[in-house]
Amino acid sequence: MNAAIEQINQAIAIVAPEAILVATACLMFLVGSFLVTDSGQARSGLRHQFGVLALIALAGAAVVWLTLDAKPVDQGPFRSDQLLWIARTMSLGAGALVSLILWNQIDDAHAAEAQACLLAIVAGASLVAAANDLVTIFLALELVSIPTYVLLFLPRRNTAEREATVKYFLLSIFSSGLVLYGMAWLYGAAGTTNLTGISDTLTQSPGAATSGALLLAQGLLIAGLCFRMTAFPFHFYAPDVFQAVIPANAAMLSFVPKLVATVALLRLVPLTSGSTDLFQWAPTDSIRALLALIAVLSMFVGNLMAWRQKNLYRLLAYSGVANAGYLLVGFAVGPAPVVGSIHAAIFYLAVYGIMTIGAIALLSSATFDGGPLRQDSDLRGLSRTSPGAALLLAVCLLSLTGLPPTVGFFGKLNLFLAAWSVGDSLGRSLAICLALNAAIAAWYYLRLVALMYLEPMPESTAAVRTDWPSWTAGAVCAIATVCFFVAPQWLWMWLE
Repeated sequence: MNAAIEQINQAIAIVAPEAILVATACLMFLVGSFLVTDSGQARSGLRHQFGVLALIALAGAAVVWLTLDAKPVDQGPFRSDQLLWIARTMSLGAGALVSLILWNQIDDAHAAEAQACLLAIVAGASLVAAANDLVTIFLALELVSIPTYVLLFLPRRNTAEREATVKYFLLSIFSSGLVLYGMAWLYGAAGTTNLTGISDTLTQSPGAATSGALLLAQGLLIAGLCFRMTAFPFHFYAPDVFQAVIPANAAMLSFVPKLVATVALLRLVPLTSGSTDLFQWAPTDSIRALLALIAVLSMFVGNLMAWRQKNLYRLLAYSGVANAGYLLVGFAVGPAPVVGSIHAAIFYLAVYGIMTIGAIALLSSATFDGGPLRQDSDLRGLSRTSPGAALLLAVCLLSLTGLPPTVGFFGKLNLFLAAWSVGDSLGRSLAICLALNAAIAAWYYLRLVALMYLEPMPESTAAVRTDWPSWTAGAVCAIATVCFFVAPQWLWMWLE
């Protein structure tokens, strides 16, 4: 009895920040419905109030997390360890940035529901890392997925947005089915849903990691999670969805699902290999080959398709496919002697989140009378019409390219060194593919910078309006990419 009470107290301490976010989201859903008339009209400026409330909730969750004495725990339904620390930091930071971008992109009548869905998504992303049971992991994954469907549908300004929402909804259900089926095979092989119990069972069973049931479970889990990561061949929904949704939703989709997939992959797949140390996980030969194949195809397909894009959001969607390939390089190579491959992958994930959310925020911050920036031709002469946004956007694009003086350089360099230092043919082949794809990606990123600075302004230049919350989010990201280049050891030491 005393042990059960202690586990409950520990669980409450671990998930207190997420409880604050969910409680605030429920409050927004409840209050927001009373502030909108039957005809769908709301008081002007309501989006500012709910935007402030969302930021206060995120800040409150961060304060409670940093001040609460939650000791490392690996028993019960939730666990507290290094991965939770990393994932919670990324999810809270991304939530604050996306909330700023969303601020003026949602109308007053739907502001409460939109910000509430975002808080629920952030809570779900953290709970995936906190989960210590297959059931809680799946529920946390759905806490990310279901509010995402609502968030994508809320603007519903045109048929394309509704179509994108339905497409994401249907394919996401398919992804969840694959993950759930993989979990069922994992449960059948281990006889328990508790992750610690699964680890103990498989560790005590020599040869269990190569059994047919566990190999099938690994394959299903990787397939389902690669959908969320937008890795090839599960990426085909991303360009259409990114093109149709509002920029704030594109910013959220560009990073949060990748974070969730990476964390779930680290929680589940090493477990099936009998590994107890997530950061020293050595995949079996078959899983290593599968991850390497997905990584290579994702890099080449993503970058080559991005070359052909004129729509900025389709370009960033295919860029996200390529970056999913970069991430999977860290998982495929196994323990590396020079740079920890898993550490390098998570470092790159954090870096990618900063630079891609920053790029989308800055693209949406400068709008013309004719509408927002959507096509690459809209960037022509941006350095003259909106010099601040152009400079900050150029910094984010240079970071995505992997050029100094931005932290994107260290992100790609760490992955390259991790893959090359393994010393075998697969690792060095992955390192060469990564370097080739970085060069391919440089062309289309630098082309956008050239459009802003080298192309003349259109003859009929409309007046520029600045969305200051989005601009603030983009400025924070652009400054961070330079600061972490000057002092990358802060970010690396935080990971270690």
